[in-house]
Amino acid sequence: MQTEAGAPLISSPSTEQPSPGRPTRRPRLFVVLVVAALVVYAADQLAKAWALAHLDPDRPQDVIGSLVRFDLTRNAGAAFSIATGATWVLTLIAAAVVVVIIVTSRRLGSSGWAWALGLLLGGSVGNLTDRMVRAPGPGRGHVVDFIELPHWPIFNIADSAIVTAAVLIGLLAVRGISIDGTRAEHHSPRHEAGARHDA
Repeated sequence: MQTEAGAPLISSPSTEQPSPGRPTRRPRLFVVLVVAALVVYAADQLAKAWALAHLDPDRPQDVIGSLVRFDLTRNAGAAFSIATGATWVLTLIAAAVVVVIIVTSRRLGSSGWAWALGLLLGGSVGNLTDRMVRAPGPGRGHVVDFIELPHWPIFNIADSAIVTAAVLIGLLAVRGISIDGTRAEHHSPRHEAGARHDA
């Protein structure tokens, strides 16, 4: 395109084009997700192996007085012993959650979402592993729980990671931060009224 004088017109870069740093940021966030998931999964499986080797189901052990106890149980339900009669359904749901997280990770543009999905993935795979490899059989395996707090169901590291992820996702939603890193715009009633008056 040229001006009336014949000199070439140099157009400014379009604001719709991705920023130079964007292509390198997403792989970094995916690494954050994977590392968080691996740390949670490894910690969960190592802790369960230790609990099975050193704890007696009939002999709870105080860790910090009566505030924190280790009490080995096998849970056929979801986190915190919910839906104990639907083991197969819970296995399918956990597998679906893992698939959704992997697919969704392609849109990552927020470090908060990377941590949240990493915690959720690690916790989900941790409990899903129990359901697939432990008795009474694949898809029906009971999850190993052993951490007990006052007035709280017995849980494991995977459960705590899942709950932490849920809280983090809730905070991100309240702040209006999407998975791709964009932030929803909030308009106050006063601002909107002023805009209508100026018009």
